[in-house]
Amino acid sequence: MSIVDRFRLDEKVALVPGGSGGIGSELAAGLADAGARVAIAGTSRDRVEIAARKVEDTGSEALPIVGDMTTEEDAERAVDDTLDRFGRIDIVINAIGGGAGKVLHPAHEYPRDDWDWIFELNVRSALLPTQYAVRAMIEAGRGGRVLNISSVRGQLGIDAGYSAYVAAKGAIDSLTRQEATEWAKYGITVNAIAPTFVDTPQVAMLLSDPEFKAKLVSRIPLARVGQPEDLMGAVLLFCSDASSYITGQILTIDGGLTATQ
Repeated sequence: MSIVDRFRLDEKVALVPGGSGGIGSELAAGLADAGARVAIAGTSRDRVEIAARKVEDTGSEALPIVGDMTTEEDAERAVDDTLDRFGRIDIVINAIGGGAGKVLHPAHEYPRDDWDWIFELNVRSALLPTQYAVRAMIEAGRGGRVLNISSVRGQLGIDAGYSAYVAAKGAIDSLTRQEATEWAKYGITVNAIAPTFVDTPQVAMLLSDPEFKAKLVSRIPLARVGQPEDLMGAVLLFCSDASSYITGQILTIDGGLTATQ
């Protein structure tokens, strides 16, 4: 197998919870372009079907799944539906998350309901589908790849009311290392990427503020906001045979932001 071929995903099947989002849909299409068949799970039927069509536009197969990945019933069904359709699961990318800008509170006053919601959205949504998928990977005996989407906020605090989000992404980083440690014996690697701001519809309002954007970009050595395609190289690495000896790692993709801290 050539070096380039080790990055291919032919014959592989990926499940992407959150694959209908701004980042997730680009990653799902990128996996398909590299040869994978892709199951996309999300709560909005319209958005899931749009993301599935992007996968199909690459010439690959897509399976749209509507469900809430913070519930055990829907997470298990997403895995079962993927297995029923494609017969296997080789890759899980947990692309559900966010919500920080909607619930900003001082750390000493952070309401429990908002705290719990952030953890449900960012941690439980990554835990449940992965648990069910990894059980299938272990049973199949072919190994597998798990990739979590973390954030630079898992490593860096910010004085802006983000305590729940920072704690949740820190939990994702720790969970990545722990799962990697436990599942290595099954040939399953677990890694994470940790982007800074990525230009998606979810943050369009913030980035439309010239003052906010200028302040953000001024802190990034590469002097621009990230794009979804900036994540794809790392995603292909972590999801392919090219990363067979890499596990438990969190790769920061931030234009050099954390290097300045």
